[in-house]
Amino acid sequence: MECPSKLDVEAYLRAMRETMEAKLRQVAKAVNAAPDGAWINGSEMEVRDIFGELRREAFEKALQMRLDAAQAAFSPGGPGERETAVKQGLGNSAHAHGQRPD
Repeated sequence: MECPSKLDVEAYLRAMRETMEAKLRQVAKAVNAAPDGAWINGSEMEVRDIFGELRREAFEKALQMRLDAAQAAFSPGGPGERETAVKQGLGNSAHAHGQRPD
């Protein structure tokens, strides 16, 4: 069964835009700070780390937004809960004397 609640892609992009732009600024600074003749060696590891942070933050944000959407869609008193409670002996199954039928 497919989960009816998904994260809103446009809201996710809006939420991540500032973080992404800040990380890209850090990449540009790292490349600019690398010495002439050693642009790759002087910036590659820092850029790798920056994108690693961005990847982690982007994935965490997407998961959190999906979880939030799923929790918002959950109805604690929705259909099916009553049926489960009765099957488990938690429902209104007592006899006139306040005892269960067994």
